[in-house]
Formats: sequence, structure tokens, C-alpha cells
Amino acid sequence: MTPPRLSSAASAAVRRPPRVFLQLLLSVAVVVRTSSSSLPTGRSFFSNIAAAERVVSRGGSTSSFDTDVLSFLQSRWKEARDLALLEQEVEDYNAEEVIARAMTKNQANGRRRLIAMPLDEALFDPPMGSFSHGHVQTGDKMSLPVCFWRVIQGGEIEVPWLFEISRIEGVTAGPRVPVPPPPSSSSRPRDPLSSVVGGPIDFRAPSNYVFLPRWMFVALGLRPRDVVDVRFVEDVPPGSAVRLRPHETAFTKITDHRSVLETELRHYSALTAGTTIAFDYDGRRYQFDVVDLRSAPKGEKVPMVKVTDCDVAVDFIRPRDQLKENN
Repeated sequence: MTPPRLSSAASAAVRRPPRVFLQLLLSVAVVVRTSSSSLPTGRSFFSNIAAAERVVSRGGSTSSFDTDVLSFLQSRWKEARDLALLEQEVEDYNAEEVIARAMTKNQANGRRRLIAMPLDEALFDPPMGSFSHGHVQTGDKMSLPVCFWRVIQGGEIEVPWLFEISRIEGVTAGPRVPVPPPPSSSSRPRDPLSSVVGGPIDFRAPSNYVFLPRWMFVALGLRPRDVVDVRFVEDVPPGSAVRLRPHETAFTKITDHRSVLETELRHYSALTAGTTIAFDYDGRRYQFDVVDLRSAPKGEKVPMVKVTDCDVAVDFIRPRDQLKENN
């Protein structure tokens, strides 16, 4: 893999604080200057904002369009300011608590506190012919900042390269998004997990961000722009057995469905118990709950296992839709 450069996709998704403000101000300035006949002309953009605020505060006559523009501007300004403050808070934490306290380069680059954003198929899908092409949401790959690439460059690290994404209690903003329960009469909403593990799709995310597939957002109960911990991990054991629950009986009726599953499972470097993952086959998406994981060589029950380059036995339990029918 060649040393990465910042992708235009990731750059377009999020910007450094000065650019967030400048682009917002320039775009709204055009609207305000060209459509606000009641505002003074020949002034700077900031003067026009102040003038508009004075008019509104005095109860002066402004068109409803002018008031709407000002309200829109104030809302977007607050959003951009809050994002800039969040980025700065994350950057300060990484500088003071991670990099400054690290004893080695790998320690300095192997962990970050980052802002989580969802992967978008249109922006992050690898080129045609790449192994992960078409599997942005049906795999465990994430877009990471370049610091993690430096960890891999710094040592002879075997694949799969795995990264653990964790909620930070007291820091990850807002209440957890509830996880839908299995469809049985006695089931209750499941608590989101505290951490999941996956591999890299690239190392081109901006320095304060990580982009995750949607199933990871669901598993961790995240919302976009929640703050998470990301760390490079080498202690995930190889898997020996995996037990999955299909959501639909239709999957078990596919001819040689076990071979289909084994093929699609290659797009996952690792699995985390309690998650729901997806595979595509013949134009249809199938969902599976990861119910039980066993490590090699002793078959011990574990929360996470590697599945790449491992001899893993896959077992199925009763599909979800059959549980619905019986209830």
C-alpha cells in the first residue's frame, strides 16, 4: 500500500475550522448582499450582519425573507462554531493526553480521540477492481487518519490490521441510540456495545475524524459527530467458530448458502459479538446477528475474533423471521 494522501472525499465531508467559517460566510454573504434590499449597502459582510440584527432587535421593518436569511445565518454560524470548537477540543486532547504522554512513536500514533462520521458509498467506495469495491456497508472497513498508517509503516505488522472503536462514557455526546431488539415477545431493546473492531479502507480521513460503516454506528449507538476512541490493536485472537442468526429464512434457501457466506465473510477482517452485519448476494442484502464467537485453538468464548486468514467454522441458528411467526 502506498503512503496515503488526503482524499478529496474526506476533505469535502469535513474541513478545518477556518475553512468551515470562511466557506459558510462567503456563501451566505452572497445571499444577504443580493437579496436584502432593506440592509445598508456598501458595507462589509460583518457590518451587514450587525445592521440586520439591530433592525430586528428594534422591531424595524424587514421583509420576511430578510428575517429568514438572518435566522438561517445565525443557525449555520452556531453550527460551524460548535463544530470548530469540537475539532479544537479533540485536537487538544490528542496533543496533550496522547502524543505528549507517549513513550514511543507507535504509542503516539496508535491511538486517537476522533469525531465519528458515517461512510458514504458515493464518496468512499474504492475504485472498480479493488477488493472492497461495492462493500462499503457490507464490510468492516473504516477511513482513518494518516497517523495510523505510520504505525503500520513503523513495524513489520501482519495483516489483518485491526482497529478498535470505543464509546467514551461522559464524553461521547448525547444518549445512546437504542438498538432494535430481536423480534420476540419477551425481548427488550438491546444496550449498544461499548466497542467494535474492524479494518481500514484507507488512511485518508482528516486528522480529527474517523468514517465508519453504518452498522458500527448502530452497534455503538452513535450519532454523526459523536466523539470516540480509536486504537490500533494486535491482541484480537484468531477465530475458530462463528455462530450467526440470519434475519430471513430466505438466505438459508440459497443453493450452497454456506459457501456464499464464506465468500462474503472475506470482506470482514474481524467480528464482534452482539453486532449485526450484512452481506449482499444476487442483488439482495441479507442481515445477520453475530451471536457467538470462539477463539482458536481452545474454542474459548470471546467478544471479538479475527476471521481473515483463519479456518473458521460458521454455524447458523434459527432465523429472526421464524421467531416472529411463532410469536
